[in-house]
Amino acid sequence: MAAYDLEEQEQLDELKTWWKLHGNLVTNILLALALAAAGWQGWNWWQRQQAAQASVVFSGLQSAAAQRDVKRVRELAGELIDKYSISDYAGMGALLAARVQVDAGDARNARVQLAWAGENAKDRGMRDLSRLRLATLMLDDKAYDDALKQLASEPGAAFVPRFAELRGDIYAAQGKPGEAKVAYESALAKYEAMTKEDASRQRGGYREILQVKRDSLGAAK
Repeated sequence: MAAYDLEEQEQLDELKTWWKLHGNLVTNILLALALAAAGWQGWNWWQRQQAAQASVVFSGLQSAAAQRDVKRVRELAGELIDKYSISDYAGMGALLAARVQVDAGDARNARVQLAWAGENAKDRGMRDLSRLRLATLMLDDKAYDDALKQLASEPGAAFVPRFAELRGDIYAAQGKPGEAKVAYESALAKYEAMTKEDASRQRGGYREILQVKRDSLGAAK
């Protein structure tokens, strides 16, 4: 029994020695882990709160859009961007506000909304759609070089044909039939290479539209 007590005492002494050497480090690690866990939980809670609040603002924006209250739409879209820019609702709000403003003949403010969404929307597809719509407005304004810049970066797979098609439209408007035909042919090739799921998202008869645009250029080179 005495030998057993001695062995226990030796182990206890070793533990005390080890703790003196490493105790502060262990305590600091445990404290850091606890703070990290608390911080993560706090961040998730804050994100949920932001999303819930942004949802309310976006709902108000939808109501204002349905009533064609352009001023109110612009205000609420600005609130989403200013206060809830990390939420999906900010990009959705910018796109909706841009559509309302275009319908109201306010292309200038629509371009501002689309430019923000094209750079900052959380979802890549939303960024691609914003750039596509912004380039379309620029084409309407004959700002051809600016429109092409919006289409310079490669989009997600679902938007590749649409980007190529719009480049063709811009080249055609510039009087560059050779470049336009190449762009339309690229759009067709990209469309043919798309998965059925991505292709189904394109508007009906899309292949035929591309073919008509391409064929209208004749033997352009």
